[in-house]
Amino acid sequence: MAKIKTKAKIFPCRQSHELAERIAKSYGEPLGKVDISTYSDGEFQTCYQESIRGARIFIIGSTHPGPEHLMEMLLMIDAAKRASARHITAVMPYFGWARQDRKDQPRVPIAAKLVAKMLEAAGATRIITMDLHADQIQGFFEKPVDHLYASTIFLPYVRNLGLDNLTIASPDMGGSKRAYAYSKALESDVVICYKQRAKANVISHMELIGDVTGRHVILVDDMVDTAGTLTKAADLMMERGALSVRAICTHAVLSGSAYERLSNSKLEELIVTDTIPSKPHEKLKVLSCADLFAEVMYNVHHNESISTKFIM
Repeated sequence: MAKIKTKAKIFPCRQSHELAERIAKSYGEPLGKVDISTYSDGEFQTCYQESIRGARIFIIGSTHPGPEHLMEMLLMIDAAKRASARHITAVMPYFGWARQDRKDQPRVPIAAKLVAKMLEAAGATRIITMDLHADQIQGFFEKPVDHLYASTIFLPYVRNLGLDNLTIASPDMGGSKRAYAYSKALESDVVICYKQRAKANVISHMELIGDVTGRHVILVDDMVDTAGTLTKAADLMMERGALSVRAICTHAVLSGSAYERLSNSKLEELIVTDTIPSKPHEKLKVLSCADLFAEVMYNVHHNESISTKFIM
């Protein structure tokens, strides 16, 4: 009997439908059909509208707030497992709940670990994600994790800006490794912001370590939530003599008063990817990650190397 080649099929979660369409177009496969029915109380059910028996399926869905996005991914994975899919890859451009990656005070959960275990329990056999809040989250999984870096998208854009006297900045101590990686690639200087928080999303004090006088500064971070840190850092750097301040953030959560802060800040440009849908804004530049994910998915399916996509 002839050996049957495993097919690859791509399916979207609702929250990432537009991105999934772009990824499928770049991959060269049509987007699979999924029906989601909702009960009057808000409970919903996923149903694949085509056979996936024996197939390798890619389920595309970021798990940004609220919690129903994570629940939809889990239901999609479980439905695929029960429909006899051979390989189930959760493609999560933004891995939500990642900020809770350790116990930083008594009696709190490690949500990132919990999410990892939930995905595996649902039936995911592989995870593809980008710019995790902390690299060590990969170790929370017993399944393979392909952790991609958005630097492969951002670096060509930054080089095309043609900025002289470029300085890369980290908005906090935790992002210094990422900032140094960008500075090495761009052969630039590095400065670091030191901040103290009164509580989550509230900064009580910020200081700048390094000189930005007469420099074009680019802040680098994995995500932007309320934009409080970025806008405060940008204003501080302009006060210290910077010529301009831009920011690179992979995941544009942009919650609360983020858009208002962005409008009122001295930040010249906020450069993000489309891992999370965002509203148009005059200072927001969105670069698509669709081609990157499509290429990695294709190589994973055809057992080809993806090591070049792990380089910061």
